[in-house]
Amino acid sequence: MTVVFSNPLPIPVLGFCAYSGTGKTTLLTQLIPELNQRGIRLAVIKHAHHNFDVDIPGKDSFEMRKAGAKQVLVASHVRWALMTEDPVEDDPQLQHLLRQIEADKVDIVLVEGFKKLALPKIELHRAAHNKPFIHVHDENIVAIACCEDTQVPDTLTRLDLNNVQQIADFVQHYQQHWQAPPVKLPICFDAEALRDQPESEYGISVSQGISKVLSQVKATSQTELVELIDIDNRILAHDIISEINVPQQTNSAMDGYAFAFDSVSTAPLKIVAEVLAGHNYPNFLHSGEAVRIMTGATVPQGADTIQARELAEENGQKVTLLETEYIVKGQHVRLAGEDIAQGEVALSAGCRLGAAELGLMASLGFNRLPLFKRPVIAVFSTGDEVSQPGDELKPNCIFDANRYTILSMAKKLGCQVIDLGIIDDNEQTLTNTLRDAATKADIVISSGGVSVGNADYIKMALANVGNTHFWRINMRPGRPLAVGKINQSLFFGLPGNPVAVMVSFMQFVQPAIRKLAGENNWQPQFIPAIADHALRSKTGRTEFLRGVYSIGSDGQIHVSTTGAQGSGMLNSMVNANCLIVIADDTATIPAGDRVFIQPFADLL
Repeated sequence: MTVVFSNPLPIPVLGFCAYSGTGKTTLLTQLIPELNQRGIRLAVIKHAHHNFDVDIPGKDSFEMRKAGAKQVLVASHVRWALMTEDPVEDDPQLQHLLRQIEADKVDIVLVEGFKKLALPKIELHRAAHNKPFIHVHDENIVAIACCEDTQVPDTLTRLDLNNVQQIADFVQHYQQHWQAPPVKLPICFDAEALRDQPESEYGISVSQGISKVLSQVKATSQTELVELIDIDNRILAHDIISEINVPQQTNSAMDGYAFAFDSVSTAPLKIVAEVLAGHNYPNFLHSGEAVRIMTGATVPQGADTIQARELAEENGQKVTLLETEYIVKGQHVRLAGEDIAQGEVALSAGCRLGAAELGLMASLGFNRLPLFKRPVIAVFSTGDEVSQPGDELKPNCIFDANRYTILSMAKKLGCQVIDLGIIDDNEQTLTNTLRDAATKADIVISSGGVSVGNADYIKMALANVGNTHFWRINMRPGRPLAVGKINQSLFFGLPGNPVAVMVSFMQFVQPAIRKLAGENNWQPQFIPAIADHALRSKTGRTEFLRGVYSIGSDGQIHVSTTGAQGSGMLNSMVNANCLIVIADDTATIPAGDRVFIQPFADLL
């Protein structure tokens, strides 16, 4: 039985496995110099099955380690070695060991031992030893190196155990043709791949839920022309074609001197003019001539190279170029149209317009743009226990936080919002509210009243005016989630717990709004990070933990949780800057392993 293995390196890892006495070490000591001669840089990890030591008693490093140092690094001008005391009950973790390898300095890692791990391996086998085959129970065997007497299935590559060159050929081919497996995100957005995925008795998966939601959304076709000054996070309805070159003229990227490259050897150059931004030199610049030029100024005809002012010496109307051996033809010259050429698409339809996009449009001379109509979102809260902020808090009640988080997130997505306030827990009142809201809004959102309790009236009211597509998601927080339709309006019944509301909005409402608004190909951003401590979940359920990510001293993104993860602890969202997303096929993530995070920056 093999144990799951995930290669944490951007280079291939290839194992060599065999029963004791087959000759793994002998083969590797012959194989390594052969591969080195071929220019392949190697790292080797060997699994020792006993209490070994690599230091010598009496040496300073040995005494320091025995005195209690957890790590001792010994270095000279030819090598360095790090010895780490890390007692573990079971075998060492290969993934942890691999992360100690400097992957930018090697091409492949060869691993001796760890035969139980599901990593690609070459099996070594000698018929004379009368040992069973490993490949019978391990589908990760990619080849078998054996003697003449060994019978090998046709489906396996057969190598001669005594032919080091042949085995080296195989390893070299494996290294050169290895491709890193595609990154598996914690949430799947491939509707085709989800089509046959079975539904759990505990609810559909997050991936299934998102797919079902998006299948109900049709992007708006209504457009309007809006003044540039009034555009705030809106979606572009049509491609914008540039009517000019950007830059419009070939110009200087810095203050300096413009000249023809073939004048570099001419010393000094004659300064014939000064060109300021917004002006030009009307004459042709001849060999041996230069103009003093400012950043953004038009480069004269005949000039094709610019030297920075600090790399030249001016004396009267002459200039001497310094460090001429480093001058490159065309340096510091911005060609007309090199950013955007006249007639090219400057921005594509479906683009969300932020500061950079609006600046680009202004630089092209556009003062109005065709935009898709804003989605209209109607929001209300339910529950007799919910009080309006600003009013006196009634006994046994809580202030309504959910409505304000939903309204804020919808506004940030460029929506027009309708605040319907707090609606009483009454089937007829809720029915009337849903019917009326659906006539005004593209999406209707409620919070609370969608769990499995007897007093949850939202589901009953929705049944009176529309239909429900699903109401349980196998995730935490946020399992109770009602999604349905009221005529042409999409309905989301979000949970009552504040954190669950925000997480559910991010995962399900956000993609629906973005598609409705015209962002047809949008997907949330998932960034790999290193878990600073162990994370736990439950297989079959997608877990969203509140996290704080930052750049560690190693230059990598690290993440840790905010602590207690109760779905009513809104302060944990304030302290967090991301969600840590643990896929539904993962139960634990050890400290130091990779995990995906979903930053808040787009929405919160």
